[in-house]
Amino acid sequence: MTTLEGQKAPDFKLEGSDGNWHALADYAGRTVVIYFYPKDNTAGCTKEACAFRDLHTRFQQQEVVLLGISKDSLASHDRFIDKFGLPFVLLSDPETLMMQAYNAFGEKTMYGKKVMGTFRSTVIIGPDGTIVKHWPRVKKAEAHPLEVLEYLNARQD
Repeated sequence: MTTLEGQKAPDFKLEGSDGNWHALADYAGRTVVIYFYPKDNTAGCTKEACAFRDLHTRFQQQEVVLLGISKDSLASHDRFIDKFGLPFVLLSDPETLMMQAYNAFGEKTMYGKKVMGTFRSTVIIGPDGTIVKHWPRVKKAEAHPLEVLEYLNARQD
């Protein structure tokens, strides 16, 4: 598990659940939290998304942009957002190009079999475009959003 901390964040351009295209350059000068997750409407991914939802106001108070990314379609994202009232944009990366650039996609073991899939992971990109924090493998999906917020709070002190 190679950390991306200290590296320039890879650029991306993906379509979002808000109907717009999103690129890293759109967020120059802002702190961006990008969390990668395997699949809409699954148990762990729902817990993580709802925890980010519940803390969203606190992220906004710090002027942090929050983006969720999976390879699901925009239609799937729309259903996920509607079902759980998610107040942030979800990006669709069906070709997994961005996920690969951020070390969030590759070979993993599921039920004893080797498969290609998304790693639940998160990066924080600083205003200068550098990755300041990288969680390459998130273990506790429901607790992770608070961990991200606590890290951001500690950086401001």
